[in-house]
Amino acid sequence: MTPILLDTGDMILAGGLIVGCVALSLVLSLGIHRTLIVAGIRMAVQLVLTGSVLLFVFGRSSVWLTLLVLAFMFSAATFEVGSRQVTRLTPVWHFGIGGFSTATGTVIVVLVGLLTALQPHPWYQARTAIPMTGLLLGNVMNATSLSMNTLLSMVARERAAIEARLILGATRAEAMNGLIRQAIRTALIPTLNQMAAAGVITLPGIMTGQILAGMNPLDASKYQIVLMSLIVSGNMIGATMSAVLTSARLSDARGRLRLDHLAR
Repeated sequence: MTPILLDTGDMILAGGLIVGCVALSLVLSLGIHRTLIVAGIRMAVQLVLTGSVLLFVFGRSSVWLTLLVLAFMFSAATFEVGSRQVTRLTPVWHFGIGGFSTATGTVIVVLVGLLTALQPHPWYQARTAIPMTGLLLGNVMNATSLSMNTLLSMVARERAAIEARLILGATRAEAMNGLIRQAIRTALIPTLNQMAAAGVITLPGIMTGQILAGMNPLDASKYQIVLMSLIVSGNMIGATMSAVLTSARLSDARGRLRLDHLAR
């Protein structure tokens, strides 16, 4: 099967769908028409630029260009992981913990995928390494962000209860463990929903893309299983690391709750 190629008419149709959503927002007074327009333009520009950059990088087969692209992706993820949270640590710690947790979870599962199941030659081949990193990085970033946001919000809300546990003799681990577990569970809910619905309610994007590109549906499903396993593993690592490191930053060795470490 020949891959399906889109032409200018298809792009106009896609733009028309966005315009239709803008019109519906105006009719229903939803107030999101400006956001839709800006997001639509930003999406189109970013994806065209990304496609152009990847076309250039794939054509050069340079490990240094590949590393440069990956470094930019990780830097952008570090910024995004904490940019939309209301309650946050001081900037250096907030972005440091978020970025470190995201990068660690992503790098581990990307290496596992590249060195075992996928095995491109060479293993750092840009055509495989960059798209795979982008797929996993986005998922781990979301899980890390949700984990940190949930934990910080709960700590700020339940300050009195945490301090009461500490006064009654609980260690900082005992006082915070319940909140850490809840933060990790919350961060993994979207992933668990995605796994449970795969193949029954939805055809995941990876599998759909490979089928449209001409791959046998059964082979595409095998790829989806492997990649979903990598996604949930990376999300678990990122969410757990960010929750543990954040809780450590919010307490000290003397067992005190340090809300002064939150950004003002």
